[in-house]
Amino acid sequence: MSELENKYQIGVRRFNINWIGIGSLILKENLRYLSVAGQTIIGPIITSILFLVVISMALGDERSNVLGVEFISFLAPGLIAMQIISQAFAHSSSSILMGKIMGNIFDLIGAPLSPAEVTLSIISASISRGIIICFLSIITFSFFLGIEVKNFYLLVVYLFLSTFILGAVGFIAGLWAEKFDNMATITNFIIMPLSFLSGTFYSVERLPEFLKILSFYNPFFHMIDGFRYAFILNLDGSIKFGITYLAFIAIIVWFISYILYKKGYKIKS
Repeated sequence: MSELENKYQIGVRRFNINWIGIGSLILKENLRYLSVAGQTIIGPIITSILFLVVISMALGDERSNVLGVEFISFLAPGLIAMQIISQAFAHSSSSILMGKIMGNIFDLIGAPLSPAEVTLSIISASISRGIIICFLSIITFSFFLGIEVKNFYLLVVYLFLSTFILGAVGFIAGLWAEKFDNMATITNFIIMPLSFLSGTFYSVERLPEFLKILSFYNPFFHMIDGFRYAFILNLDGSIKFGITYLAFIAIIVWFISYILYKKGYKIKS
C-alpha cells in the first residue's frame, strides 16, 4: 500500500490541501451524473422545453410583454435557471443520501480529505452539472427562440452563486435525510414552492405589496431575476443587493454543511 501511496501521492498535501484527493472526488462525482446523462442532463432540458411549449400554447395570443420583452423571451431564461438550481440540489443531495443508504459514505469519511475539501468537492460537481445544463439549454433555446446572452459576466456570477448555494443546501439535506421520502419532503415543501414563488413565470411587480416584499427576500427570486437579466437586461430586483445577498447565503449554507459533516451529523454513531 505504501508503494501505491508513493506512486500516486495519495494523501500528499501541498499548501495544506490534498489536490489529488479533491480532483479524484470531483472526477468521481462528475462521472456519476455523466454516466446517466440522459436523466441528469438531457431530461431537465427537455422538461424546460415542454414547460415553454405548454405555457405558450395555453396563453396563445393573449401574452403581453413583460419587463419590456416578449413573454417567451422573459420565460425562457427563468425556466433554464429553475432547472439549473433544481439539478444542483439534486446532485449533492442524492450523492450524500445514496452514500448513506449504500454505505459508501464511510469510504468518503475515511478518505484523506478534510471536511472543507469534501463539501467543496461535492458542491463543485453540483456547479459543473449546472454549468453543463445551462450552456446546453442556451444553445437549444437560441436555436428555437433566438435568445442570446447579453451580459456574460453576470450570467457566470449568478450561475456560480445559484449552483453553489443549492449544492450546499443539497449537501445539508442529504445529511439530514434518512430515506428518499425525507428528501421528497424537502423538495416538495421547500425547493419547489420557493422556485414557483421566484418570478419564473411572472414579474413580481404584479404581486400584492406584501408578497412582493416576501419575494424580495426569497433567494430563488434573486437567482432567477439576476440570471434573466443576463439575457434581457431588465429585472424586478437589484443586481447589487442580489449578488450581495446570495454571496452571504452561500457562505452561511456552506459553513453549515461544513460543520454538520465535520461533526458527523447522522453519519457517525
